[in-house]
Amino acid sequence: MLPASIQITGELLSAAEVQDICESLKEDSVRLLSVRGCQLSDRDFGRICRSVAESRSLAQLNLNLGVVSSISRTRHLGDALKTNRSLQTLFLHGSPLLDAGLVTLNSALSTHPALVCLDLGDCMLGDEALGLICGMLPPDGAKSGLRELTLSANPGISSKGWARLSIAVAHSSQLRVLNLDYNLLGDPIAGMLAVAVASSRTLEVLDLEGTGLTNQAAQVFLDMVENYPTSLRVLVLAENDINPELQQQICDLLSEGEDEDEREVSPFQPGPASSSALLPIRDKYQPIRDKYQPIRDKYQPVRDKYQPPAWLPHSNPSPQTVLLTSGLGESLLAESEM
Repeated sequence: MLPASIQITGELLSAAEVQDICESLKEDSVRLLSVRGCQLSDRDFGRICRSVAESRSLAQLNLNLGVVSSISRTRHLGDALKTNRSLQTLFLHGSPLLDAGLVTLNSALSTHPALVCLDLGDCMLGDEALGLICGMLPPDGAKSGLRELTLSANPGISSKGWARLSIAVAHSSQLRVLNLDYNLLGDPIAGMLAVAVASSRTLEVLDLEGTGLTNQAAQVFLDMVENYPTSLRVLVLAENDINPELQQQICDLLSEGEDEDEREVSPFQPGPASSSALLPIRDKYQPIRDKYQPIRDKYQPVRDKYQPPAWLPHSNPSPQTVLLTSGLGESLLAESEM
C-alpha cells in the first residue's frame, strides 16, 4: 500500500481525529502530514509528536501558521526529531518560535540525518537563532546540510546577522534554494549576498522580493552575472525599487549560458535524501478522507512562488530566469496546494 497524504487546514482537531493520525503514523502509512493552522490541545500535540518519532515513512511535516505555539510544544517537536530518521522537509512558517525556540530545536535539526528542507519564515527570529541556522549550512567537505532554507519575514534579524548568513551561504556545500523575501535587507546586505552567490557552487534560487533594494543592489547583481560564473538560475527581485530594464538585463545574462549548461551537465543521480524519492502518493487515508488531498506529483516545496522542486540539483538544465513581478496575492505564506 502506498503511503497517504494527510492534509488538514485551519480546523479544530478532535481527540478521535488525532488518534486516527497517530495510528496511521505508527503504521508507517503516512508520507506527508500537514495540519497547518489547526487547533489542538497540548496533550494531542504531544501525541502526534510521539507518533512522528516512531514513523519510518514520514517525509514531510507541515506545522505552519502557529501550530507550534509554545516552548513546551517546541520541546515535544525537538524530542520527536531526535528519534525520527525519515523526515526530509519541515515547515514551521508563522510559528512564534523566537530565539529560545530555535535554541530548543537546534540539536535535533542540526543532527537529523535526512532533513534537507526547512521553512522558518515569520518565526520571530533574531541574531542568536540565525547563528544556529548558519551551523546547518556546513562548508565544503563537512556533513550534509540544508538544500532549501526559507527565512522570510523575520525583521528581528540585524545587518550583522544577515552578514553572517552571507558568509555561511558562500561556503555551504549543499544549499540550492534561499528565500529571504520580506526582510529588511537593503542594498548593503544585498551586496554581501551577491558575493555569496558568486562564491557558492550550488545556490540556484535566491528570493529577495520586498527586501528594500534599489538600482544600486541590482547593479551589483548585474555586474556579478555579467563577469563571473555562477550557478544562479532564479533571482526574485519583485516589489523592490528597481528599474525594470535593469532587471531585464540581469534576466538576459542569466539566460545567456543556458545552451552551454545543457551541453556540459551530466545526468543527475539522486541520493537517498533527494526529493525525487517522494514518489506519487495516493490518498488512502479513510477516517477523515474528505479533508485530505492526494499528492499527484513528486514533492514540491510548500513555500515558493516559482514552484521549483524542493531543491534544484546543480546539474538540472532548467532555464535561468529572474522574476520581475510577484505572483503573490494575499500573504507571505504562498503555499502550493498538493
